[in-house]
Amino acid sequence: MRLTKLAHALLGASLRPGDTVLDATAGNGHDTMFLARQVGPSGRVYAMDIQEAALTSARARLAAESLDARVTWIPGDHAHLAELLPENTKGRLRAVVFNLGYLPGGDRSVTTRAASTCAALESVLALLGPAGLLSVTCYRGHPGGDTEYHVVREWFTRQGDRLANVRCHTPEKRRDPPVLLFAETAAKKWQAH
Repeated sequence: MRLTKLAHALLGASLRPGDTVLDATAGNGHDTMFLARQVGPSGRVYAMDIQEAALTSARARLAAESLDARVTWIPGDHAHLAELLPENTKGRLRAVVFNLGYLPGGDRSVTTRAASTCAALESVLALLGPAGLLSVTCYRGHPGGDTEYHVVREWFTRQGDRLANVRCHTPEKRRDPPVLLFAETAAKKWQAH
């Protein structure tokens, strides 16, 4: 099973109509579309990307399926997501999805970076509600991708009781395979430190 399908299956088991979620790396809109379908017309998807070309592509994809009314589009770097999201999302997000790397079909020199991704992950912990879902797919085959994966994986291991049910999925028999890291926030809300 492709990792994106696996991530969608894991998310889909818990997401419900009316949920509020974030696609922190909208790209071409595949995760955004999945999330919009899951939260239904009463839910809200926040979709952000640093590249305007990505947001344009994603918007078109969702408009073609009449799902764009469920999405708030946010141009910007996911490292600053805490400042870019509305204040009322703090502690209310049901899920956050990251699909790291570069925009497929876009400029491959523009990629996510370990430092900005870790800054985003720290912010996400304050935005997710209790038992919130965190899905991070790391693509290791591009310059900087393997470093970013190792930094993100280390971040997951340092969270202790802040994350529960941490899972790591990697396809077998591939050189520099992508990796899906998936977790829930602790069922009881902890104090950020």
